[in-house]
Amino acid sequence: MVRRTNTKTVQSVPDLNVVPAVKTTAYNDINLNAWKDYDFVKTDTLWEFPHRLKEGGHSNEYHGNFIPQIAQQLYWRYTKKNDVVLDLFFGSGTSGIEAINMGRRCIGVELKDELAEKVSEKFTPKQLVTDVNIICADSTTELAKEKIKARLEIMRQDKAQLLILHPPYDDIIKFSDRKEDLSNCASTEVFYDEFQKVAQNGYDLLEDKRFAALIIGDEYKNGELVSLGFECQERMKRIGFVHKATIVKDMQGNERAKGKLAPLWRYRALMGGFNNFKHEYIMIFQKDEKRKRKLERLNKLAS
Repeated sequence: MVRRTNTKTVQSVPDLNVVPAVKTTAYNDINLNAWKDYDFVKTDTLWEFPHRLKEGGHSNEYHGNFIPQIAQQLYWRYTKKNDVVLDLFFGSGTSGIEAINMGRRCIGVELKDELAEKVSEKFTPKQLVTDVNIICADSTTELAKEKIKARLEIMRQDKAQLLILHPPYDDIIKFSDRKEDLSNCASTEVFYDEFQKVAQNGYDLLEDKRFAALIIGDEYKNGELVSLGFECQERMKRIGFVHKATIVKDMQGNERAKGKLAPLWRYRALMGGFNNFKHEYIMIFQKDEKRKRKLERLNKLAS
């Protein structure tokens, strides 16, 4: 269509449906111009899942409350396609399986040789080369750190883009007889110290401005509540992590065996004056080197 003005002829262009540009953050693929489409991504501080997901290659043969739905939520919020997730307590491989399912990659560190070998059977030979690397090592050590660096280099990454820490909850469950196992620490204070070593390795291997997730619960010991979660939180902050959120996760229906003993635990609670745990924590942290250096300068001036 052509329309004329007093000075020139203007060619009219039919109205077109303009697709808005994709707007994302530096750490995920969520399109903020279509944020209402992501109602399945949790942004509140109470997470409830009625059962442990068993589809998509997952199973429930191993102790632990790190269910696949937690990995899904963390990956949506804090990773992009092809990012590398570093899990320093790999266990039954939940983080690796979900990385494959969601187009991410994963490096998992597992202390026990036999478990690392068993978990590797959940992945194809090709996946174990390109997408999931399982390292058998003690996550507190410099040797583990060097092995992770080597795997990152193979994956053409300098650092990981998401750190996952799901340690034993002190000595509630003994995962092995090995002295290096955090579930065999001589005391809870030693457990905190060893956990901090793992978290420090994770901090050093995490890309700046990226996120870490700590999944942990509390325990009762010697007749009193021991706040494992909040002390580990303080150890993370001591290293230099910025604490971004504390999420309470309802773990009913997600545990392997304790649900069957609910009446016994209720009796023990009534007898002992305590309350039964039905929750654990998912604590979110961010690495911010610039902020850390600024705080260090201020602390140095103050001293």
